[in-house]
This record gives sequence, structure tokens and C-alpha cells, in this order.
Amino acid sequence: MPTNKTQRRLVSIAVAAEEYDVCTRTIRRWLADGRITGYRVGPRLIKLDANELDVIMRPIGGDS
Repeated sequence: MPTNKTQRRLVSIAVAAEEYDVCTRTIRRWLADGRITGYRVGPRLIKLDANELDVIMRPIGGDS
């Protein structure tokens, strides 16, 4: 049953790195630092919520 919460868009570390043009090591560092949340699927696979990545990406400089 759907809720009012935003649906998670789970992606792999490799897909997240590609989409946000960063190295997979950067994504893994953000996970280790607690900047983003990882979701373990099975014993090895880690998925990330792409919505959470959208939030931490922000413009620099300017009048914002």
C-alpha cells in the first residue's frame, strides 16, 4: 500500500558513482562517514537511495 513518503530509488554504488560523476571510492567514503545510508541486499550487495544523494548535492558559491 503506497504512503505519502517519497519512494526510495535504490541504485548500486557503481550506478550512483556514474550518475553523480564521482569515483566509487567517494561513494564508499560517504557511506563510511555516515553522509548517506546504505542498504545491504544479501551478503555483499549494497544499494543506495538516489533521493538521498540528490539532497547532498548542492550548488556552491553565488547568492544561495
